Amino acid sequence: MIKEIEFTKMHALGNDYIVINETETEVIPEEAKNKLSNDICTRRFSVGSDGVIFACKSDKSDVRFRIFNSDGSEAEMCGNGIRCLAKYVYDNDIVKKQTMQIETMEDIKEARLTVEDDVVKSIAIDMGKGFFKPEEIPAIAPSGNTDEFIDEEIDVDGEKIIMSSVSVGNPHAVSFTDINIDDIDLDYYGPRIENHKAFPEKVNVHFVNIVSPGEINILTWERGAGFTFACGTGTTSCVLLGYKMGLLNEKVHAHLSGGDLDITVSDHNEYLTATMEGKAVTVYKAQMTVDI
Repeated sequence: MIKEIEFTKMHALGNDYIVINETETEVIPEEAKNKLSNDICTRRFSVGSDGVIFACKSDKSDVRFRIFNSDGSEAEMCGNGIRCLAKYVYDNDIVKKQTMQIETMEDIKEARLTVEDDVVKSIAIDMGKGFFKPEEIPAIAPSGNTDEFIDEEIDVDGEKIIMSSVSVGNPHAVSFTDINIDDIDLDYYGPRIENHKAFPEKVNVHFVNIVSPGEINILTWERGAGFTFACGTGTTSCVLLGYKMGLLNEKVHAHLSGGDLDITVSDHNEYLTATMEGKAVTVYKAQMTVDI
């Protein structure tokens, strides 16, 4: 079926998305969402993006957030994507609130918008808890540890790499390394770690250089998308792990390929939570014809 659709192109630190409004009515049939996302995310052959966001009606909160990766798979959560959604629904008078509740596949996130003269300057997202037990990530610690996946040695084509893992609604594997991240062959290591047997549902991969306890540099390979300029859940995960391991402070300024994010960790003794703050940008609005 050929259909004309409206969409908005957005990005958060270079992590770009196609946003489609389904708060009033379904635009793309459920059975077609995976294929459509894969098709229109393909760079040079269509609009091109890291993923497709659907703004949907929610019975539990102000709006529901759904995100599909460029390979067509649906993701549980995306920190950069949810900031784009928050700006999108505010700018389009769908949810005209500076504090809004957003339903995700995982839970309900609170977004707090900094607005000046009706212009959204930045968005802070309550990212919720970090889950460190391997069964909650999910991950399988090579050491057999069932309490946490910290400083585990995984085999990548015969090379031993130390990784730590956490979930903030989606799974992340982090390597704190002394090797300059600019010298890391992400196209080689990214897919091999993403699909490693230690991560049964695949994993987002991050290499981190610690500049100081309050500053880090991050290189990201996103599950289902490949290299991305920034990853909000990934940055949150890197800071949560770094804080838990005693490497980072509770407030961290993170430099990503596409820009900067600020993460604040709250230590509740029995668990850790985090808040992420950064910008989101509307690039353009357009219409296109799709075959669904």
